[in-house]
Amino acid sequence: MADMKLALYLPNFRDEVTVRELEDLTLLAEDLDFDSVWTLDRIVVPEASDREELQYAFGMMDEFPKALPVTARGQWFQGWPLIPWLAAKTSKVRIGMSIIDTPYRSPGVLAAELATVDHLSGGRLNVGVGAGWMPEEFAAASAAQIFPKRHKHVRETIEICQGIWTNDLFEYHGEFADFDRCGFGAKPVQDPHPPIFFSGLKDPKRSANRIAKYDLSGWIGIQDTATALADWRGPIQAELDELGKGDALDSLELCSMYWFVITDEPSDQADSGKASNILIGTADQITDNLKALKEAGLTMPLIWPPFTDVPVSKTLDDLKVLAEEIMPKVNAG
Repeated sequence: MADMKLALYLPNFRDEVTVRELEDLTLLAEDLDFDSVWTLDRIVVPEASDREELQYAFGMMDEFPKALPVTARGQWFQGWPLIPWLAAKTSKVRIGMSIIDTPYRSPGVLAAELATVDHLSGGRLNVGVGAGWMPEEFAAASAAQIFPKRHKHVRETIEICQGIWTNDLFEYHGEFADFDRCGFGAKPVQDPHPPIFFSGLKDPKRSANRIAKYDLSGWIGIQDTATALADWRGPIQAELDELGKGDALDSLELCSMYWFVITDEPSDQADSGKASNILIGTADQITDNLKALKEAGLTMPLIWPPFTDVPVSKTLDDLKVLAEEIMPKVNAG
């Protein structure tokens, strides 16, 4: 079994965070040979969130309240402008946004900008795409009309990105983009194009079809337990076998975003679904859980500093312990 990789999920979405803190975390991740650094895509926090009155629970996940963990007056940073900055600050680590909510962007513009960023990073760009989940944010992004059809927008965006990236001239005639043959400038450095990761699909048939149709490189979940990963993999493998793409899952980068902090005292490890303390606990607890996640097929956890109560200085220390002490045990089996 291949070694588990590590990725850093930058805490750009916080009530208080500084650019210097984001830089310190990124540079340490590169020094520790993390595979990648990812930013979070959040356009707004509605004031209704402060009253726990969003239309849907956080991430449409039943375990969480109808609120975001950052206040409407929080001073967070947008994830997308950080990407070219990260490219300039680093030389080895891969970079991406987990995930780009495609309905907030014009597909053709996004595809062309991503190709440019792939050049700025020397071919280190990962492209994460997803549909978004918060109607209030769609409204603020002038995309309210897309919300009922957001999954179709993701599909069209993937098709347009792949078309623009692999053709000298490209045309597309869909619902969200309709244009005749155009050139969009420089093609990406990566051949045939940057790897595409998708998120938010739990339906095995839809997931398998999308993996097979678009030759996707990765899947990103959130707070997935080892049991949940195993339950997800089985049906998807069956669907892929039916589609004649049985080996596609073996080459898929299977990732999930996990809140992470090393504690002195053991944490409650009860299975609470998405609210479980999967990577919050003692070094021994985290080691055991990462071993179980690896056995269940997880190839790369996105290490996510908590939203509050944990200073960046603590996270920097924890990342060193994770990379230097915990991961050798995990990868030794």
